[in-house]
Amino acid sequence: MRRITLDGLVDYARELLAACEANADAFPGKSRVELPGLAIDVSSDHGELATALAHGMASSTAAEPAAAARIYLAHPGIGSIPQPALWGEALFHPNMFSERLEANGLRGHYFHDLSYWQFYDVEKRLGVQLMLSADGCPPWEFGAPLRCFLHWEYAARGMRLTHAGTLGKGDKGVLLAGAGGAGKSGTVASGLLAGLDSVGDDYVLIEFDGDRSLARPLFTTLKQDQSGFDRLGLARLLPDPGPLNWQGKYQFRVQDLCPRGVASELDIVALLVPQISGAAQSSITPLARKDALMALAPSGIAQMPGERESGFRFFGELTRRLPCYTLALGTRGNEIAETIAAFLDRGNL
Repeated sequence: MRRITLDGLVDYARELLAACEANADAFPGKSRVELPGLAIDVSSDHGELATALAHGMASSTAAEPAAAARIYLAHPGIGSIPQPALWGEALFHPNMFSERLEANGLRGHYFHDLSYWQFYDVEKRLGVQLMLSADGCPPWEFGAPLRCFLHWEYAARGMRLTHAGTLGKGDKGVLLAGAGGAGKSGTVASGLLAGLDSVGDDYVLIEFDGDRSLARPLFTTLKQDQSGFDRLGLARLLPDPGPLNWQGKYQFRVQDLCPRGVASELDIVALLVPQISGAAQSSITPLARKDALMALAPSGIAQMPGERESGFRFFGELTRRLPCYTLALGTRGNEIAETIAAFLDRGNL
């Protein structure tokens, strides 16, 4: 089995990109994904990942790219696509891996357990995801397909994929940040059920436009564990939610709770950090910016390979721009939604 070291990493990336272009006609599936300011032509095989691409992305009609990016979801058996190589050094240093690629205009990621590689040429807007099989990717990819490629492409434009939820009313919205289990997803689902808008529950695109911080949708996925599913009464809308995912959660779409689907854009006016309080009533109180940054940045940096320095700068700027608050969550979903709606209505943030 071929083994790759840091010294051969760049050559291997370019070799895989060239192999995909040479075998472009052999890919069974062809589709176009249109997102805010970005179109992606995806070549793939059939399978669960292809289904996730078709149903889990937030389609946009406003994509006006200079040229579409091209992503190949490849595996052996498609033309002459090779078997994935193995990492050939005793240790794997993610920062050194990223730095070696970035110095050559490339971005990339490697997941040892599955011999799973991703490479992206920023200038050519060309990417490859090499797997052992059509669905040979980590389980989290099915909830946010192409996430790394979107991260690299948008980061090159000064935007950022952000690990956060959103809720809004009219054109104004709040960003919900925090570690897993803090109540972000339940808060988003509660808001949607109460008539609020959202551009996403897990990963959203943030862009600075003058003094405004705009959030736009990339994915339509929502997730809830059994207790949250029961607490929100989701069985009446989703009598057959399907199997639990790798996190032990049901995975469904914004459209399942809100027929209008995701909003096209929200002008983010505050950052809220949810905390489960156990109190009957929700409350919103000021939060120090450094604490808001610690709630927002670490997961967004850790879950997005490369671009670490630019990520910390971006999230630092975002928390400087936005007033930051703790959202102590009450026990009733509709009351939480009412508290956020009233907060947005006041406007004196």
